[in-house]
Amino acid sequence: MNTFEGYRRGDGTVGVRNVVAVMPLSVAVSAVAARIAEEGPDRVHATPHQLAADAPEATLEQTRRVLEGVATNPNVGGALLLKLGTEAVDGERVADAVAAAGRPVETLSIREEGGTAAAVAAGEEIVDDLATETAGARREPVDVSELVVGVECGGSDATSGLASNPAVGEACDRLIEAGGTASFSETPEFIGAEHVLAERCASEAVREKLLAYVERREAAAELMGADLRGAQPSPGNQEGGLTTIEEKSLGAIAKGGTTPIRDVVPYGADLPTGEGLVLMDTPGYDVESVTGKVSGGAQVIVFTTGRGSTTGNPIAPVIKVCGNPETWERMGSNMDANASTIVTGGDDLETVGERIYGTILETASGRRTAAEVRGLREFAINELQPNELGYFEGEPDPAEAGGS
Repeated sequence: MNTFEGYRRGDGTVGVRNVVAVMPLSVAVSAVAARIAEEGPDRVHATPHQLAADAPEATLEQTRRVLEGVATNPNVGGALLLKLGTEAVDGERVADAVAAAGRPVETLSIREEGGTAAAVAAGEEIVDDLATETAGARREPVDVSELVVGVECGGSDATSGLASNPAVGEACDRLIEAGGTASFSETPEFIGAEHVLAERCASEAVREKLLAYVERREAAAELMGADLRGAQPSPGNQEGGLTTIEEKSLGAIAKGGTTPIRDVVPYGADLPTGEGLVLMDTPGYDVESVTGKVSGGAQVIVFTTGRGSTTGNPIAPVIKVCGNPETWERMGSNMDANASTIVTGGDDLETVGERIYGTILETASGRRTAAEVRGLREFAINELQPNELGYFEGEPDPAEAGGS
């Protein structure tokens, strides 16, 4: 069955959750946003982040684009935008985008309210009203072609490349065959395997774009004295049995399946529905990477882990897939799909991939993930570093260098 039960929005997109998002425009009001959400109904979630109220233009533009993408993710039924009142980020533009998407949106300034206590009180009233206004949304049958699934990995070990990543790849192939979209990212983890991905690109323009993103990430690291290609995996990865960057990368890209790469998009940019496999340029930090895909419109995240991870997200449900039998036994309460049966010999990749695909559709239809049940909602926006700004402000963007 290639359908799920989703919420049809006014702009035609389909959500799998009906979240009221409390979104701070800067770190200065992140704690207040979290407080407002804590006092609201269960489906009111905050997106506190670490970015400053003022920054170089390229950083501000990326922050605005990501906030706008998250606020208009189909899983968001309504939004409260919270500001101190001194932010350089264009909050009005974000609010206009939410309104244009046919969803209720309110803005609140702590300075205008007269301080944090007054803002919390006003914010609680606003989110209660938004929750009431959006409570009438009802699920309806939706074809899987309208589903965008972001794929992530964290806490990887040897079983990630052997079991969980290729099993998720099988699920992605099924999703794409049914007309859906899958996306994986973490550009630093393409290094050592970028030639494999390049051969899978649907056109020469997409191939050039992919290699340009990899080159730019490497060059930015080199400016800080880091050699990504000659480096070793993280200590945790090494402890889990991964010995080289190439080994880790080959395992990491397996989670995208085997279909052609249709496009590569910038961090937080739109992931078009019904387009097959689309990569996103993100950092390796999984929380920031997940945020990028949610900003791009992913309604569901599938997250593989071998050593164990508890990462969730406030906007999209995060499905945890584990390929390590010991971790599954020890942390099963934080996991959603068991791929360790591949390692123990009980199942093959195809069987587990089909099971994960089923879990994706069940989650899209409302089944809560372990991270959701436990209220785990990590959120962070990638901040352009000073050594990167030259690439983003003074060099051509790979996304503009070739067509899809």
